[in-house]
Amino acid sequence: MKDMKLLSLLSRLIDYPTEQLFAHHQDIVDYIQQDDLLDVKHKNALLAFVDQRFNGELLDWQSEYDGLFERGRMLSLLLYEHIHGESRDRGQAMVDLLKQYRAAGLDIGVHELPDYIPLFVEFASTQGEENARGWLQDVAPILALLAVRLEKRDCNYAALFTSLLHISGASIDMQDIALQVANEKRDDGKKALDKVWEEEAVTFGGDAVNGGCPTEQSKPSESQRRDLDVPIQFFDASEVKQADGALRS
Repeated sequence: MKDMKLLSLLSRLIDYPTEQLFAHHQDIVDYIQQDDLLDVKHKNALLAFVDQRFNGELLDWQSEYDGLFERGRMLSLLLYEHIHGESRDRGQAMVDLLKQYRAAGLDIGVHELPDYIPLFVEFASTQGEENARGWLQDVAPILALLAVRLEKRDCNYAALFTSLLHISGASIDMQDIALQVANEKRDDGKKALDKVWEEEAVTFGGDAVNGGCPTEQSKPSESQRRDLDVPIQFFDASEVKQADGALRS
């Protein structure tokens, strides 16, 4: 059985960049080079991402991150934003996914929505090789959509999502998705931001998380801003109280 710790690293690279992460440049490079989950193509793309990001200024990286993921819905890091948008189904979806975490003996140790992609990937990394791939396959259409949209913007963050897709082993027609989004208008401009939350979410055929990706998303609240530098973390549910307050919907 393969070690799935690379998922934990990808989780942290997708999360908001912090000084703590920035201090481990060489450790991250060494780990990627020794990894056996990725093929040469994806490993080189991931190393190129790390080289570019860690050899620049952290403040510049953080600023670009905010511009990419904190504006609009198209690059939202909330899984259910891409499935249910602002529909009523999202509330129950959040509850169902949180139950899945707790059923695995884990509880969220940060004020974050359970479908936040770095949190979801961190959870998958704890579930063993077969289960981890299954969880990633459930959300593969969303990961592919984000990868294609990032590639369309010539953004190397796409390498993180294509790495996840490769690890999942999911069969996704990336060219078909590229055709679907070819004429999309960006939603991170000033005018678009005023309307983005009223638009319908992208829909996918088939099931997502656990036979239907119970979903729910809302625009991140002030307490969920990435610049609060709160690291992704799970606690053993047997050692902490069930903290419903950890879920901010």
